[in-house]
Amino acid sequence: MTVSFKPRATALSRRSFLVSLGGAGVAVAFGGVPSPAQASAVAGATSGDFAPNAWVTIAADGMVSIISPASEMGQGVMTSLPLLIAEDMDADWEKVRVVHAPSDAEKYGNPGFYGIQLTGGSETMRGYYQLLRLVGAQTRKVLLAAAAERLNVPLAELGTEPGRVVHARSGRSLGYGEIATAQTLPDPLPQATEADLKPANQWRYIGRREVDRVDVPSKIDGTARFGIDIDLPGMLHGVVLRAPVPGERPENIDDAAAKAVKGVIRIVPLPYGVGVIGESYDAVRRAREVLAVSWTASSRVRRYDSARLAEAYRAVGRDLAQAGVPARAEGDAPAAIAGASRVIAADYLTDHVHHATMEPMNATALVTGDTVEVWAPTQGPTATQGFAAEAAGTSPDKVKVHTTLLGGGFGRRAEADYIIDAVSLAKQVEGRPVKVVWSREDDVRHGKYRPLAAQHVEVGLDAAGNIVGWRHRVVADSIFARTMPDMFKSDGGLDTVVTDGTIFNYRVPAHLVEFIRQDNGRDVGFWRAVGYGQNNFGVECTIDEVAAAKGVDPVAFRLELLGGQPRAQKVIEAVARMAHWERPREGRALGLAYTDAFGAHCAQVAEVSLDRESGEIRVHDVWCVVDPGVAVQPRNIEAQIVGAIIYGASHALYEQINIVNGEVQETNFDTYRIMRMSEMPRIHVQVTPTPENKPAGIGEVGLPPTGPAIANAVARLTGGIRLRHYPFLPERVKAALAG
Repeated sequence: MTVSFKPRATALSRRSFLVSLGGAGVAVAFGGVPSPAQASAVAGATSGDFAPNAWVTIAADGMVSIISPASEMGQGVMTSLPLLIAEDMDADWEKVRVVHAPSDAEKYGNPGFYGIQLTGGSETMRGYYQLLRLVGAQTRKVLLAAAAERLNVPLAELGTEPGRVVHARSGRSLGYGEIATAQTLPDPLPQATEADLKPANQWRYIGRREVDRVDVPSKIDGTARFGIDIDLPGMLHGVVLRAPVPGERPENIDDAAAKAVKGVIRIVPLPYGVGVIGESYDAVRRAREVLAVSWTASSRVRRYDSARLAEAYRAVGRDLAQAGVPARAEGDAPAAIAGASRVIAADYLTDHVHHATMEPMNATALVTGDTVEVWAPTQGPTATQGFAAEAAGTSPDKVKVHTTLLGGGFGRRAEADYIIDAVSLAKQVEGRPVKVVWSREDDVRHGKYRPLAAQHVEVGLDAAGNIVGWRHRVVADSIFARTMPDMFKSDGGLDTVVTDGTIFNYRVPAHLVEFIRQDNGRDVGFWRAVGYGQNNFGVECTIDEVAAAKGVDPVAFRLELLGGQPRAQKVIEAVARMAHWERPREGRALGLAYTDAFGAHCAQVAEVSLDRESGEIRVHDVWCVVDPGVAVQPRNIEAQIVGAIIYGASHALYEQINIVNGEVQETNFDTYRIMRMSEMPRIHVQVTPTPENKPAGIGEVGLPPTGPAIANAVARLTGGIRLRHYPFLPERVKAALAG
């Protein structure tokens, strides 16, 4: 990979240069500081009058401002991405300010996400890693060339220390700020290639545990600015009463009582509900409560019953006459299974689950003529521009998005429904910003849940218990059919994100994976780990069941199936040692699971006990070993894995959304059950980096193995009782125990 600068005139008062990498533009500018609007994203940033369209800005005092292009939702990217640039430009991290990128996909889009600004899919570090390191290396080369000219010494005699160019022979040096005040740039500008990147043994920041996250101090002292904290001059407030069933609209609206509430300005009929605009949040909430609305009853979602559909999906998975869209077809799995000495067949069900972000959905919008500004905790600034433009009747280039900190994302904030709310209401009061905040009840009842899904798995074994064929059928609605229809169509109706995790690196001679879409009208969306989170359940529990049928240890069996996969074998062997796998536990048992999700390798062992009378499972400890490739921030990786394990245990044991006649039954955390602090297991994480490999996605990989590790532990504890339906509710556990 080669990156070359396109030089501009060298006599500019604010000199800049541009580098192109594929479709992404990268600019580096000297001589300014971020604008107040951008600087406000980071505590301690200095205000100024220069808004850079650049990745790096170096001020005369040596302060280096680095753009962070991704949404910070607790995963640490506001530190880890700028750190890459700082590493290869040899910046002094103590003199670095981090500034959140404006909405500009041409400059700041993720190469791993089709060049758009979107944070999700554990694609941020993977997508930006090479690009940002090259930006840093290019910046360093330009600084060296500029210093060589100013010091009148050969370029080859110069080196860098953090924030300085050094000429060791003469003992002279120049700070980066001094170089930034020069009147000229090197001409021609130097180029950077992969050969210019620092080798791992020279890294100052990458892989160091002592590098702290830049977003944490403001979150501790309360100065951090989330979307829900936005407060603008003249700002109004808005809420939306949504149809109880998706696809329906208001038929008759009696708003007399709502209009009588003090502070209410306007009642706004919408295609999907009724909006209320007023002077305060309290006023619009009270007005919404007294709206009398009758709704159309024509939506096909009225027929949606999640419990009934789960059984219907199970039946579809078992009916091999119903063909699916193949996601993998290696060898002839059906024939191998038909000729097998023994067949293990099982069905796995996973209920809808909700994202349950700490910060409810919210957005603030200002419409002025054909221009729109949006302040929002969004994972997708590019999509926000598009949907906001559509709602306002303008074009995306007229929409400016200010991405705030996110109080949790998990895929939910890649959606735009809450953005559309704010823009639709702001359009009614042009010139005044409107802030829309969803209540917790809005959030729970109107989410974009993980798809309801059934998996049918059949594995054929020969006389020695060896796998001869594996058939895996995933029955669910499609996420991509709604969110990426062109890709869904071009893939022949295959939803690759819903089937994620069914294509594994275990060695099996014949492997067939099929997707059978069920379209019942309900929108489903991305949920942390998406397909891996549900499909790893079927894969890892089946692997354990095959090991039991063969009479071999689950650890040894996985190591055998992963021959030639040293990174996979390493994490499994390491986690077995951590958990003392061979040591018996009185009244408890251990279960193992592994995943290669998002390019990482992650193995977990869960220790559980079971109250047979109540059916309640208690998870006491979870051990985890993860190989992330390059570990850019090891402590942050540990934190991400801990959070993902908690999420994984919570959804495996408690979480479910029930839909009856199209209406969600849960309303808040009293009915949508999540894991409580008193129920949290002790979590032990070991990060085993392999710096010779590119970084893997890390924000989600800790989730998929947790549920199957718990299920496999229960099977060992009970002599083979298999739990096959997420969540493992007590009544489901007791039913399994009863046979």
